[in-house]
Amino acid sequence: MDKARPRRYTVAVNDPYDILGLARDADDAAIRTAFRAFAKQSHPDSGGDAEAFVLGQKAQDLLLDPLRRKVFDATGYDPELADARDIQGLMLIEKLVNDIVLDEREPGTFDPLEKMRATLNGDIRKARFHMREMEGHGARVNRHIARLGRGPGSDVLGYMLRARIDAIGKAVQESAKQIEASERALEMLGAYSYELDELPLAAAPAKN
Repeated sequence: MDKARPRRYTVAVNDPYDILGLARDADDAAIRTAFRAFAKQSHPDSGGDAEAFVLGQKAQDLLLDPLRRKVFDATGYDPELADARDIQGLMLIEKLVNDIVLDEREPGTFDPLEKMRATLNGDIRKARFHMREMEGHGARVNRHIARLGRGPGSDVLGYMLRARIDAIGKAVQESAKQIEASERALEMLGAYSYELDELPLAAAPAKN
């Protein structure tokens, strides 16, 4: 791995340098000039795309902010420009990094990446199981509603059952988001490897 260049996640989507067509070492004057040219083409009043214009503004704001630019250059991410799914993945990785910090084992004696990936895969399995369980509950409740007869008047029981179905649907959606975030985090970790210490060779058996 080339240690002179910062690692950039392959899942990053919005690069401010690419948006404005700038070199990585562009100074503030070049950034402002590039944005003016970009704005002439993308501004809605000139028939441009409003979403693209806003993205260009965010790119200029980031590159003119020394701290945000430094962080982006080092990590490839910025909350204003990153895909929302990437942010969720980063939040999961941050929690796992805390576990590494608190692990008192000597670096090189265990693989923290393997532990992180195992945790994420375990979370995915749990979320998928929960989704199937909730979907089963919802299907059964729907079948109950289909068989439920009542006389005239308020439908209290039907209202309560339908409310349960709505709650189950939200739980399924939440599990789906958890799966997506965990899968995104696994993508981000995919390019990394970890060097373990070589275990000493076992002593050769003594010859008689």
